[in-house]
Amino acid sequence: MITSAAVHTFLNSFFPNRRIKAIERKFGMVQQDVIKELKEKLGKKILKWEEKPPKRYYLTIPRENILEAANFIFKKQGARFIIESGVDTPRAMEILYHFSFDELNKIVTLKVLLPKDGCEVESIASLIPGASWIEREIAELLGVKFLNHPDPRRLLLAEDWPEGEFPLRQEVRENQ
Repeated sequence: MITSAAVHTFLNSFFPNRRIKAIERKFGMVQQDVIKELKEKLGKKILKWEEKPPKRYYLTIPRENILEAANFIFKKQGARFIIESGVDTPRAMEILYHFSFDELNKIVTLKVLLPKDGCEVESIASLIPGASWIEREIAELLGVKFLNHPDPRRLLLAEDWPEGEFPLRQEVRENQ
């Protein structure tokens, strides 16, 4: 009889640890509910929890907790980073971090609300290198400062673009 420990050892020899959890969940070897685990881990750090059936979950968290939350979802739970997006709303700048649990057909979005006058948040690019370019785009187009970003150079805007003017900010769009 094959034990789950033997399967784990076999999989570990071929796949990185992050993907083992995904494979185990797919084949029913791990009985944990990732959403329940996420709620338990982040607990009171979740300011707002929204479920949009059948497969979307939105968690609003304080900006101070983004690295901890992203690390837990990406490294501990084995979710795939999809993309990061930014939206200039009338009351705040929203930064959304989208993760997918492909084998469960679930998408979890971490949402951070930034005040317009203090538009900065810790970069997740050191944790998830694939976030580097999108954070550079958001920084240029919306004016969000990603603290400790490994490569904060310009990416899209022309070299002569006016400093401090961000083309996707509401006030810029309204003045055109």
